[in-house]
Amino acid sequence: MLIKELLGEIHLKIVYFGPGMSGKTTNLQVIHSKLNPASRGKLTVIKTREDRTLFFDFMQIKMGKIYGLTPKFNLYTVPGQSYYQVTRKLVLMGVDGVVFVADSQANRIRDNIESFNDLNSFLKKMGKSFESIPIILQCNKQDLASALKPEIIQKELSADDLSCYPARAIQSIGVFETLKEIIMRVGKAVMD
Repeated sequence: MLIKELLGEIHLKIVYFGPGMSGKTTNLQVIHSKLNPASRGKLTVIKTREDRTLFFDFMQIKMGKIYGLTPKFNLYTVPGQSYYQVTRKLVLMGVDGVVFVADSQANRIRDNIESFNDLNSFLKKMGKSFESIPIILQCNKQDLASALKPEIIQKELSADDLSCYPARAIQSIGVFETLKEIIMRVGKAVMD
């Protein structure tokens, strides 16, 4: 969290984290395409030739005033591939909330578990934990035939205590429900 008192702003950082190709960038693209242009900034996407996130994706959204300050939510994604671990750690620095985007396909459960464990490890190294910051689980790709039910994914991740949203990000389903929940929780955590 960064407070810019002279500008009357509070900047809050939300990171979309998860395995490669789980739908993190798609979430931001949907949010950007559906929000009023007056409420959002430019979407910056840095991709490889294979259409994968290279460093991070970024966009900013602003909301109405809270205690006289204008909250600006900086939304980031991290590259999902494990060989970008240093980048993923850097993007997490200063995080106020996390959306873990799981790929619901049965053959991706190991990737989800590995990425979820990485998130836990990175947070611990920063002196944070799943209990100290808001974290939401989004089970994306629920429209696919091989999709596991969200309850199964929660159990496999040992994430029964996290709020969980089924999603089909490519169809804009579950994207804004997840966003509203993480914004509400991050805002509440900052005000407490």
